Amino acid sequence: MAYILQHIQKSFLFVFIGIFISISQIQASNLYIYDTVGKPQSQFAIEKIKEVIQADKHNVKVVLKFSSESYRDGTAIYFSIDEPSDESIPESFQIQTQKKDEQTVIKVIGADEAGLMYGGLELAEIIAVDGLENVKNIQHSPYMAMRGTKFNAPLDVRTPSYTDVCDAAQNNIAEMWSMDFWKEYIDTLATYRYNYISLWSLHPFPSLVRVPGYEDVALDDVQRSTIDWKEDYSLNGIGFDAPEIINNVETLKKISMDDKIKFWREVMRYGKERNVDFYFVTWNIFVNGTQGKYGITDKIDNPTTVDYFRKSVKQMFVTYPDLAGIGLTTGENMHGADMDQKEEWAFQTYGQGALDAAKMFPERQITFIHRQHMTGAQDIARKFAPLIEKDNVEFIFSFKYAKAHVFSSTQQTYHQGFVKDIGDLKTIWTLRNDDSYYFRWGAPDFVRSFIKNIPYDVSRGFYYGSDQYIWGREFLSKEPESPRQIEIKKHWYHWMIWGRLGYDPDLTNERFQKILAYRFPGAASESLFDAWQHASMIYPLTTGFHWGSLDFQWYIEGCKSRPFYAKTESGFNDVNFFIDLKPHPGTDNISIPDYVKSVVEGKALKGTTPLEVSQQIHLHADKALELLKGIDHNGNKELRQTLQDIKTIANLGKYYAHKIRGSAEVALFRETKKPEYQKQAIKELILAAQYWKTYSELAMQQYKNPLWTNRVGYVDWTKLYKDVLNDIEIAKNAE
Repeated sequence: MAYILQHIQKSFLFVFIGIFISISQIQASNLYIYDTVGKPQSQFAIEKIKEVIQADKHNVKVVLKFSSESYRDGTAIYFSIDEPSDESIPESFQIQTQKKDEQTVIKVIGADEAGLMYGGLELAEIIAVDGLENVKNIQHSPYMAMRGTKFNAPLDVRTPSYTDVCDAAQNNIAEMWSMDFWKEYIDTLATYRYNYISLWSLHPFPSLVRVPGYEDVALDDVQRSTIDWKEDYSLNGIGFDAPEIINNVETLKKISMDDKIKFWREVMRYGKERNVDFYFVTWNIFVNGTQGKYGITDKIDNPTTVDYFRKSVKQMFVTYPDLAGIGLTTGENMHGADMDQKEEWAFQTYGQGALDAAKMFPERQITFIHRQHMTGAQDIARKFAPLIEKDNVEFIFSFKYAKAHVFSSTQQTYHQGFVKDIGDLKTIWTLRNDDSYYFRWGAPDFVRSFIKNIPYDVSRGFYYGSDQYIWGREFLSKEPESPRQIEIKKHWYHWMIWGRLGYDPDLTNERFQKILAYRFPGAASESLFDAWQHASMIYPLTTGFHWGSLDFQWYIEGCKSRPFYAKTESGFNDVNFFIDLKPHPGTDNISIPDYVKSVVEGKALKGTTPLEVSQQIHLHADKALELLKGIDHNGNKELRQTLQDIKTIANLGKYYAHKIRGSAEVALFRETKKPEYQKQAIKELILAAQYWKTYSELAMQQYKNPLWTNRVGYVDWTKLYKDVLNDIEIAKNAE
């Protein structure tokens, strides 16, 4: 019956197109949109089309039912879903145009509702950047099936994320309980072609579910600590429930557990309507929020804890019909346990809980994510075999592909053993940006190459995000919007690049330039594209040379690490530390000690020397600054702020270019005692200090500082200037 109805509909559509094209009188200003689906996904895309069409002064009418009187003149756009087949790829779409004389019919055909939405969004963008008259036949399928965000969710002081002890989290706890925030966030992700959100927490269950047998663990209200926070806390989440933290609180929102459940059901349902699924992922074993009730502890051998976690996992699926899946990490708080004990606990809790849900809802597809962390992939696979073999469960791994810094190299090396170990299973890749928080970043060429280098055959996709920052609502701007922008809208270009190229890595630079031209009318879009990309390359060039793989080991916008790692009181990465660190293994960069040895011995080394890295950074920074001279913001606030960010990054690049060269010269002087090396080192580091001063002054014109982070502590550009100047003293006193 469904097939017959679909066949009748398609036959009718063909007849209607014939009627439409036979019309001789056309008014180009009229446009009709015929939605044969009428679902939220297609309606969302149609609203985007209406926005760009009406901005171009067309009259738009959305038609749900056929009436010959509705189509007297104009252009028609049809939304429909293709008949499913074995060859159908989810989220695919086609745009087809039929023209006769001056008449046009445009068909948007999706393989499913998601594909239809993406096709409509693509059409809206084409109309915006090229015009309605230039729509051509195209078809696209997703390159990476899963394209998500890693979002450490600060739900409540009692159920924190890994990132809660920082400014970004403390400013965003209330936003986690705002429907306005989630609607805007989800809409924006859908537009950028992301299709899921992974919310990460140490232990989210008390804020989300009422667990049978453990009902008193459920938490009403939303609370934030009023403690006078210290600078540094545990790097593995331990101690976030210290008495002084959870006993000194304020209530941000009065809300019952029943209303919390209602809220998150609404959020997940809204996500479904935009093809954005939700997953909750945890670190373990944490029991924040349970307050010792029922005898629950964080001990791996506590049977009550095992029972509580198993029932919590099942209850997540019982409570939230739109929850796509759940995931876990083992190891952070499992001290003293061996690999087998960790995985046994993980299976008895999360694995069995997911199996319980899968058996209870046999028609429901459940995704189970196991992060490969401190455990071998095949060991995990053996332990979780009952889950892997379950028909309605998809078991996938998660792996930290570039450690904490995607902005290091397009060639990563850490996954190679994992890919061999994974067997026939698939993975999603953790793509961590613990580099760019303050300034608007944008280098499509880097991202395109990075994504294409990810091993495709074992991939289900990726999630992109941070552990040192919360990409919620921005809180640093000195000239904010009202309400303040959500971060992924302020950093729209950055987040769009990763999402769009994850869906289609062949999306051209020409399209990105046109998008910039549409967003900033009258601006020199080619120059803007090039300046932005040149400045943004400073991040991977610098981090690819000065490589600290973990988040607490390196934050480029502050030249900082944790003090114990940098071996300086402030955590500042001084000249000595620049000399000591080896480059990223995925680059051909030569370390400073190896370079010095080659100079002393008169032997050439294959690869990029520190002086050549310095020169590359100079070239990108200088090119960006030169291009900026030809771009006028014409009073456009966002463009003015964007240009300032690009200029700020370029000056940061000049700082690092001089610092890398200066560090190499210090090392050469120490080895050879030749005064010309010391003289050059001092010169370079004086110039570096001047550029740091310019960088920080430009940055503080737009942004609040200092920034308190959870991994490297306070980033205070003014105070760090003292450390910058000390680099000159290191050169002067080098022996």
